[in-house]
Amino acid sequence: QVQLVESGGGLGQAGGSLRLSCAASRRAIIDYFMGWVRQAPGKQRELVATITSGGSTHYADSVKGRFTISRDDANNTVYLQMNSLKPEDTAVYYCNSEGYFGSWGQGTQVTVSS
Repeated sequence: QVQLVESGGGLGQAGGSLRLSCAASRRAIIDYFMGWVRQAPGKQRELVATITSGGSTHYADSVKGRFTISRDDANNTVYLQMNSLKPEDTAVYYCNSEGYFGSWGQGTQVTVSS
């Protein structure tokens, strides 16, 4: 099973930007459906963005136009570029491959101050 490690979280300011990275190992992700999921305190997990092996993307309405998911299969990495950050983007962000029953990273905390 693929192993996923997220990085790039931290403290951001409202209106600012952060970029999350998800480095995969053990298997190549070139044929994998990849996604980012977030969970805020006291809330259910929310699917933020997904990208197919062919590069088709889908976004939650809450991040559409602000976040961009991309993949670099040569480097076995998926990214989430987050612009125009809002305090409500504060959450732990998880990288996922192949859906709920696939592989998950350990998560990276994103905190957005107003």
